[in-house]
Amino acid sequence: MDSLKHAVDFGVIGLLLALSVWCVAVAVERWMFYRRIDLKQFPSQQIAEIALTKRLVVIGTVAANAPYIGLLGTVLGIMLTFHTMGTSGQMAVSTIMIGLSLALKATAVGLLVAIPCVVMNNILRRRVTELLTLYKAQHGT
Repeated sequence: MDSLKHAVDFGVIGLLLALSVWCVAVAVERWMFYRRIDLKQFPSQQIAEIALTKRLVVIGTVAANAPYIGLLGTVLGIMLTFHTMGTSGQMAVSTIMIGLSLALKATAVGLLVAIPCVVMNNILRRRVTELLTLYKAQHGT
């Protein structure tokens, strides 16, 4: 049962950390792209908008789903705690509290991933709006 507990912990937290690294990589790539972009290279506003919003959906999706992935880890951790208590026959308060506190770390990690992703998504979407407004001003549309 301990191996299953470690698999759930490392699986959920590992997935969340991998998603956070992916989001940071996308955010850095997009920010660097926005810093060096020349809006004159786009023949239409629609093409400019497609180029500017490329891969931003990754950050938004992770921001929306990271808390749920953390919650899944918490639910699995609580189920494992109850299963361990039921099979061992120990009903000590310390055993329950330790199991539940360890299960809640997945939710905490999910929130720690989601909150910066929401901030990054908002910052980048704001920059896209600024660039599209600049495009409209330059092209008179």
